[in-house]
Amino acid sequence: MLISILLLLIGFAIVIKGADFLIDGASSLAKKLSISEIAIGLTIIAFGTSAPELIVNVFASLGGHHEITFGNILGSNIFNILMVLGVAGIISTISVQRNTVLKEIPFLLVATLLVFGLALWNSDLSFIDGIILLVFLLAFFIYVFVILKAKPLQGSDIKEYSYLITILMMILGTIGLFFGGKFVVDNAVIIAQYFGVSKKFIGLTIVALGTSLPEFVTTVMAIIKGRNDLAIGTVVGSNLFNILLVLGVSSLISPIHYDTSLNIDFIFLCVITIMLFTSMFIGKKHKLTKIEAVLFVFLYIVYLVFLFVRK
Repeated sequence: MLISILLLLIGFAIVIKGADFLIDGASSLAKKLSISEIAIGLTIIAFGTSAPELIVNVFASLGGHHEITFGNILGSNIFNILMVLGVAGIISTISVQRNTVLKEIPFLLVATLLVFGLALWNSDLSFIDGIILLVFLLAFFIYVFVILKAKPLQGSDIKEYSYLITILMMILGTIGLFFGGKFVVDNAVIIAQYFGVSKKFIGLTIVALGTSLPEFVTTVMAIIKGRNDLAIGTVVGSNLFNILLVLGVSSLISPIHYDTSLNIDFIFLCVITIMLFTSMFIGKKHKLTKIEAVLFVFLYIVYLVFLFVRK
């Protein structure tokens, strides 16, 4: 148990340093290519931070652990919206681009409803469903390509590295996030199993929190560095990758059985996504204020209590 706790702490340290490298490298790339920071967040960083969910779900699908497959994604996306954006918003008010409010967040909601509908239709996600999700992801990529040149990244405080150093930093950062996240997940599961909790509970909490650690650290570090677009792009993009890419690929490997007891979690995810959308029109327009951020964190605590009681 002591070794698991030690490895857990080492994993946290690796993830933090990996996020630092990834953000600096991504900001440098956006500035060098004169493309929008949010496009980088929605694609490259979102994919990098979603890698743990992808790897965990691929192995979960191969092993037939469907409770972890669905639980990981639902738990991760709920954590990303409520805790990642909540904590980041408490640190500093998050300003959001108009496109993010009117297009990217609604796209995320539609993607979530699509997966929910497909899962309910036949009580699983089939090979065909996986194809549908990947086609939907392709449509998102086309949209991102269109906005690539919108609002190029500016700022003298952003250090610009050579292409070699920039790419190397992003690769090392992603590797750090992956292995650091794996340390956290593996040892968190060992600790959880020691206390005898269910796979569904582990998927929605320990595994979800562990695989969302890259998004959490990356987003918080981006806010601290004043990279708001990178922060919101990472969360929205990561949630889209989780819903469309991770579940899409997982269902191509093996049909994923859907447990209807997760309906309440899916509905909750849809509700908080709508809350994220509407919060941008309340008070300071296109901003997530500290009061709203505190509410998000509070809702996540309530959700954890609900999970503990339900387990």
